[in-house]
Amino acid sequence: MKLVNFIKRLWTKLWSKTTIDEKVEEVFQETKRRASNMVVEAKDVAKAAVETVKQIDDIAKAAKGENRKGRKPKKNGSSKEVDSKSN
Repeated sequence: MKLVNFIKRLWTKLWSKTTIDEKVEEVFQETKRRASNMVVEAKDVAKAAVETVKQIDDIAKAAKGENRKGRKPKKNGSSKEVDSKSN
Protein backbone atom coordinates (compact mmCIF):
# COMPACT_ATOMS: atom_id res chain seq x y z
CA MET A 1 0.00 0.00 0.00
CA LYS A 2 2.81 2.37 0.82
CA LEU A 3 4.28 1.96 -2.65
CA VAL A 4 0.95 2.68 -4.31
CA ASN A 5 0.46 5.82 -2.23
CA PHE A 6 4.02 6.92 -2.99
CA ILE A 7 3.47 6.50 -6.75
CA LYS A 8 0.17 8.39 -6.59
CA ARG A 9 1.78 11.29 -4.70
CA LEU A 10 4.73 11.34 -7.10
CA TRP A 11 2.41 11.29 -10.10
CA THR A 12 0.33 14.15 -8.67
CA LYS A 13 3.44 16.16 -7.87
CA LEU A 14 4.89 15.71 -11.36
CA TRP A 15 1.68 16.74 -13.12
CA SER A 16 1.05 19.66 -10.80
CA LYS A 17 4.19 21.42 -12.02
CA THR A 18 3.32 24.09 -14.57
CA THR A 19 6.44 23.60 -16.66
CA ILE A 20 5.45 20.08 -17.61
CA ASP A 21 1.91 21.15 -18.44
CA GLU A 22 3.18 24.05 -20.51
CA LYS A 23 5.59 21.84 -22.40
CA VAL A 24 2.86 19.31 -23.16
CA GLU A 25 0.59 22.12 -24.35
CA GLU A 26 3.35 23.60 -26.55
CA VAL A 27 4.07 20.22 -28.14
CA PHE A 28 0.36 19.67 -28.73
CA GLN A 29 -0.06 23.10 -30.38
CA GLU A 30 3.04 22.61 -32.55
CA THR A 31 1.83 19.18 -33.66
CA LYS A 32 -1.59 20.59 -34.45
CA ARG A 33 -0.03 23.44 -36.49
CA ARG A 34 2.19 21.06 -38.45
CA ALA A 35 -0.72 18.74 -39.21
CA SER A 36 -2.73 21.69 -40.50
CA ASN A 37 0.15 22.78 -42.73
CA MET A 38 0.50 19.24 -44.06
CA VAL A 39 -3.19 19.18 -45.05
CA VAL A 40 -2.80 22.47 -46.94
CA GLU A 41 0.32 21.21 -48.73
CA ALA A 42 -1.35 17.88 -49.62
CA LYS A 43 -4.24 19.75 -51.23
CA ASP A 44 -1.76 21.89 -53.16
CA VAL A 45 0.10 18.81 -54.39
CA ALA A 46 -3.16 17.16 -55.46
CA LYS A 47 -4.14 20.29 -57.40
CA ALA A 48 -0.73 20.38 -59.11
CA ALA A 49 -1.01 16.69 -60.00
CA VAL A 50 -4.37 17.30 -61.70
CA GLU A 51 -2.85 20.15 -63.70
CA THR A 52 0.10 17.95 -64.69
CA VAL A 53 -2.25 15.24 -65.97
CA LYS A 54 -4.08 17.84 -68.06
CA GLN A 55 -0.80 19.03 -69.57
CA ILE A 56 0.25 15.46 -70.35
CA ASP A 57 -3.02 15.04 -72.25
CA ASP A 58 -2.14 18.20 -74.23
CA ILE A 59 1.21 16.64 -75.19
CA ALA A 60 -0.53 13.51 -76.45
CA LYS A 61 -2.94 15.63 -78.52
CA ALA A 62 -0.04 17.63 -79.97
CA ALA A 63 1.67 14.39 -80.97
CA LYS A 64 -1.49 13.43 -82.86
CA GLY A 65 -1.33 16.74 -84.72
CA GLU A 66 -4.23 18.57 -83.09
CA ASN A 67 -4.14 22.35 -82.77
CA ARG A 68 -2.96 23.90 -79.55
CA LYS A 69 -5.66 25.09 -77.18
CA GLY A 70 -5.30 28.02 -74.79
CA ARG A 71 -3.61 31.39 -75.08
CA LYS A 72 -2.37 32.21 -78.55
CA PRO A 73 1.26 33.34 -78.92
CA LYS A 74 1.94 37.02 -79.67
CA LYS A 75 2.69 37.83 -83.30
CA ASN A 76 4.52 41.18 -82.97
CA GLY A 77 6.72 42.85 -80.37
CA SER A 78 7.52 40.10 -77.93
CA SER A 79 8.44 41.46 -74.49
CA LYS A 80 11.49 39.17 -74.45
CA GLU A 81 13.17 40.93 -77.38
CA VAL A 82 15.88 43.39 -76.40
CA ASP A 83 16.54 46.49 -78.46
CA SER A 84 20.28 46.50 -79.18
CA LYS A 85 20.33 50.24 -80.01
CA SER A 86 19.08 51.26 -76.56
CA ASN A 87 22.12 49.75 -74.78
